[in-house]
Amino acid sequence: MPLTTSKQMLLDARKGGYAVGAFNAENMEMVQAIVAAAEEMRAPVMIQTTPGTIRYAGVDLYYANVSAAAKKATVPVALHLDHGNSFALAVQALRAGYTSIMIDGSKQVLDKNIAITKSVVDVCAPCGIPVEGELGRVGGKEDDTEFSGTGYTDPDEAVRFVAETGVSSLAVGVGTAHGVYKTKPVLNVGLVSTLRGVLSIPMVLHGASGLTDEAIRDCVSRGICKVNFATELRIAFSNAVKEYLKQDPDVFDPKKYCAKGREAVKQQVIRRIKVCGCDGKA
Repeated sequence: MPLTTSKQMLLDARKGGYAVGAFNAENMEMVQAIVAAAEEMRAPVMIQTTPGTIRYAGVDLYYANVSAAAKKATVPVALHLDHGNSFALAVQALRAGYTSIMIDGSKQVLDKNIAITKSVVDVCAPCGIPVEGELGRVGGKEDDTEFSGTGYTDPDEAVRFVAETGVSSLAVGVGTAHGVYKTKPVLNVGLVSTLRGVLSIPMVLHGASGLTDEAIRDCVSRGICKVNFATELRIAFSNAVKEYLKQDPDVFDPKKYCAKGREAVKQQVIRRIKVCGCDGKA
């Protein structure tokens, strides 16, 4: 089916008490793996690209890959700009055909975050494209996204942010971090529940790679409607390729080792779809 937006996906998840898995793709094989896993699990799915990934190949090529895969799929697939870092990039992704946009102004003071987020919401609204904002910083590093601390989302600021920006979903800071965790994360799950009580829109959990299944399920049960996975998919793909090359160092056909990477990503996506509880929800 054609690419769909993320708005109804996340509203359904909020109503149904599960989360949609949102998976970052770096190449064609990862796109294929994510869609194949979603098909097998009968799950709605979001495929994401970061600014760093977009610099590598451009929005048009990623759109073409995901759009082609979605057309052959029988489950809903959305293409999402993850951590959009400027109004210009958000517009570029919108024009290319992305069906979900994130603008991350969380490094800015509240008023500036509201202003840039609202500007993206305003430009996306006529096209019916939902926008994800972020309030409260997620620690760690992933591509261009880096923050040395953990900034929790303030509930009162979150209410104001949603009211003044008109965002469709909100990424919240509750103790997660991007990249590989160097120490065991301590999540403020109580804050998730508090935010769920004051917000009328779906909430998003970033930095889920490396979290235990139990921690993710707990966050979902408290109101998280979208969970992002990136680093663990890169690791799965790379480790599978390395293992193949170790066993057959003379191989010269990329299809052979990339197929192993693709299968590894598929299996990881299947595991995370089950944890999010969105299997069978397509």
